[in-house]
Amino acid sequence: MLNNTPRSYGRVARTFHWLTALIILANIGLGLWAVRVPLDNMALKVQLFSLHKTLGVVALTVAVLRILWAVTQPRPAPVHPQRRLETLVAESVHWLLYGALVLVPVTGWIEHAATEGFAPILWPLGQNLPLVPKSPALAVTMAAVHHVFAWLLIAAVLLHVAGALKHAVIDRDGVLARMLSGRQAGDGTPGAHVLPALAALVVFGAGTAFALTSRPQEAAAPVALEQAASEWQVVEGDLGFTVRQMGTDVAGSFSDWTAAIDFDPATGKGAVRVTINMDSVTIGSVTEQAKGPDFFDVANNQRAVFEGIIRPEGQGFVAEGPLSLRGQQVPVSLPFELQIQGDTADMQGRAVLDRLDWGIGASYADEATVGFQVELAVSVRATR
Repeated sequence: MLNNTPRSYGRVARTFHWLTALIILANIGLGLWAVRVPLDNMALKVQLFSLHKTLGVVALTVAVLRILWAVTQPRPAPVHPQRRLETLVAESVHWLLYGALVLVPVTGWIEHAATEGFAPILWPLGQNLPLVPKSPALAVTMAAVHHVFAWLLIAAVLLHVAGALKHAVIDRDGVLARMLSGRQAGDGTPGAHVLPALAALVVFGAGTAFALTSRPQEAAAPVALEQAASEWQVVEGDLGFTVRQMGTDVAGSFSDWTAAIDFDPATGKGAVRVTINMDSVTIGSVTEQAKGPDFFDVANNQRAVFEGIIRPEGQGFVAEGPLSLRGQQVPVSLPFELQIQGDTADMQGRAVLDRLDWGIGASYADEATVGFQVELAVSVRATR
């Protein structure tokens, strides 16, 4: 029989139940495994998180379909309605499970969409969500809530399994059998729904409050560089980069840098010295890893410096010189366009660098996880 009755579960409900159980247990295992993989095995860590996120989307889809089916069906009644406390706890756990099946993947998906691509979802439909901005603060908040809700889901699963075993081993009342084979059990007397639903809602509210009050405090902002003295003063600008990770472009930037610029518009020649505070880097959810010893090694290399000679080239200009980064000095050529109106200059430049030239991410010697090429993008407005 496909449909439920007041005393049994139909074939569709049973299929949804066991499919959900299989997906959730597998994803809990993937999540616990992924967080315990050390950062020096990033390739495995990224793969596990990608699988975890992808399976989370599958879990959300199955959960929504299961809930839609459930609201069209009669709910098999409690077998022991006279055991009021036991029935209340069981019903509350059911509501907690239904809520967690939706809220856990939703909060994880929002966290993923709010940050730049660490461990992409393995599908062709993009990594963003409508109305979810790229926001590190939102990502941190959702990560904290997702973490707490995930543990609530684990607790609800354990309570649900314990209850099922009690019915099967101690009570031997057919409760587990009606989910295994559709066997009828109980007298069909309906149970209460409002109080258990409210109890589950209170638990989620408390979990949210705990997540928001116990999340890690934001790190103190790095000490800013002093403005460089030069003929041209930078009044605004962006220094960003893009790297490919697991086949997805991930954008990063430096918020603190200075440029000392000498430039003669009449000859198109000059010089520039750019100093970058490496502690000001941000790159989505892998910012701390980017600062670590495998990549920028900020603890031992606080500054990066580019010293370039500016000259005309074709229809534009180029700045050429060494970039000192992570203890290595490598020549760099930065082509750029320049527009000057009066005493205001606007430039836009791009260059493609190889991270291995500076030993960045040397342990990632192939591009399966992190691409070799890094596209640097610079835009500057300066006044004389």
